[in-house]
Amino acid sequence: MTRINKIQKKAFEPKFTEFYSAVENLLGRVPNFYKTFSNSPFLAMAFLPINALAQREWEGTSVSGKIKELIVIKTSQTNGCKYCYAHNTSLGKAAGITDEQIKAISLDNFSESPLFSTQEVLALKWAEAVTLNQAAKNNQLFNELKNNFTEKQIAEMTILCAMFNMINRINDSLDVELEDTSEIDKIQKSLILEPKKMTNYLTWLSTFWQKQYPSSG
Repeated sequence: MTRINKIQKKAFEPKFTEFYSAVENLLGRVPNFYKTFSNSPFLAMAFLPINALAQREWEGTSVSGKIKELIVIKTSQTNGCKYCYAHNTSLGKAAGITDEQIKAISLDNFSESPLFSTQEVLALKWAEAVTLNQAAKNNQLFNELKNNFTEKQIAEMTILCAMFNMINRINDSLDVELEDTSEIDKIQKSLILEPKKMTNYLTWLSTFWQKQYPSSG
């Protein structure tokens, strides 16, 4: 059981209920992670767009949804975060990751698997190195990354991995309860982010914030 309460939509202050609608709209469902995170609603509201933009595939990113999910799965597997692993193996399948690839990610010799392309192996190795805090000294791996990815892509992949290290630790530290499979699989419909949905959310958030904290000047 989670160590702190999950905030259900019906228990939210009325002014916050629109936020859960936005989570479902951008991420496919309101996972227990956000129900737990929403004990601090303003932080949760500010984090949502970073989460969606960094992880989902959309026209402003140059990393495919499949590569992104390989990174998230490897990060979560390396950290032993069952919550994130379950959610992202589901989203990974929507992105084209096979059951065989998911199994191979957990093997010590995953980099030798013929199931992955050169770019996919490098993304997995980078996720592992960042998660184990070994990336800074691994110049050979970084040089291989630079030969196969743009600097924009490397930045995006590193940010995504670092973000999920944080999410892994939140879920594990607070013992966030894992949903059943049917609820988890709702994540699959959110693989592609529609920029208009993000525009709508950011517009709402800006208006909401100004109402809560109007300028004194």
